[in-house]
Amino acid sequence: MNTAPAELLTVPEVMARLKFGRTKVYDLIRTKRLTSITEGRARRIPESALQDYLRARLEEAA
Repeated sequence: MNTAPAELLTVPEVMARLKFGRTKVYDLIRTKRLTSITEGRARRIPESALQDYLRARLEEAA
């Protein structure tokens, strides 16, 4: 199986995409609504996790 590796986004990149502040993004991570990984002090959000979050929000709104 040949799949492309997941793109990992930084918190500022997620902030820009969602047009949310830093506190809101970290709150989504803390409450496990947005999945992230940490390596040392670096926190990264897989692009697929961002898409899952958006999909869930759209389903809630429908």
